[in-house]
Amino acid sequence: MKIALLGYGKMGKAIEEIAKNRGHEIVLKLEEDIESFELEKMKIDVAIDFSVPKAAFKNITTCFKNKIPVVCGTTGWLDDYEKAVKICKKEDSAFIYASNFSVGVNLFFELNKKLAEIMNGMTDYEVEIEEIHHTQKQDAPSGTAISLAQQIIAENDKKNAWQLDHAEADEIPVRAKRIEDVPGTHTVSYSSKIDSIEIMHTAKSREGFALGAVIAAEYIKDRKGIFTMKDVLSNEF
Repeated sequence: MKIALLGYGKMGKAIEEIAKNRGHEIVLKLEEDIESFELEKMKIDVAIDFSVPKAAFKNITTCFKNKIPVVCGTTGWLDDYEKAVKICKKEDSAFIYASNFSVGVNLFFELNKKLAEIMNGMTDYEVEIEEIHHTQKQDAPSGTAISLAQQIIAENDKKNAWQLDHAEADEIPVRAKRIEDVPGTHTVSYSSKIDSIEIMHTAKSREGFALGAVIAAEYIKDRKGIFTMKDVLSNEF
C-alpha cells in the first residue's frame, strides 16, 4: 500500500516506522499543507493526516478531490467536519476520523459509555474529565477528552455540555494539563461526599496511536464512505 503522510512530526515518524514494518511504502511526507499538483505526480492508496488544525481541512478535502481515501487523527478542526464529510461523499471517496486511533483508547471509550449509563441518575456523584498531554500539543482539551465528554452527555440527563475548567451545574468540567513528554493520559472520575469512582487510560508511547492509524488505513483502502474506528476494530477483531 502506498501511503501519503500529511504531517511529519513525532506521530508521522511513528506511523512511518510501523507502516514500513507492515510492508507499506511511504510515497509522500509533508509537514503541513498539501497541494493538488503534488498528489497528481504519484499513485497514493491512502493519506494519513496528523498535521495541524489550520491545515487539516485543506489536506483532507484536497485528497478527496483526488480520489484518495483519508485517515485523519488531527484534532482542533472539527467545526469543518461536516463540510469535509459532504465533500467526501460528493467525490465518492472514503474517510475515517478519530480523536484517538489507539486500540486501548477505543476500548476505553466503550468502558466510558457503559459507566456513564450506569451512573446516570446517581445524583450524589459529579463527573469530571482530566487529560494530560505533551507540551507540543496545540489544542486543549484533547479530541479524546471531548469524545469522552460527548459520550457522557449522551447518557447523562443532568449534563448538556462540557466546559474547559470552569463549568456550570449542567456542564462537565474538563481539565487540560501540559507536561513534557507525556503521550496522553485521560481520566474520567465520578465523585461524591463519601467516595470516588475513576477510569483511566495511560498511553506509554505513541506506538499505539500509530498502529491504530495504519490499521485504519489498511481497512479504508478500496472502500467508499464514512467510517469510524468501531468499524475498523469490528473488522480487525
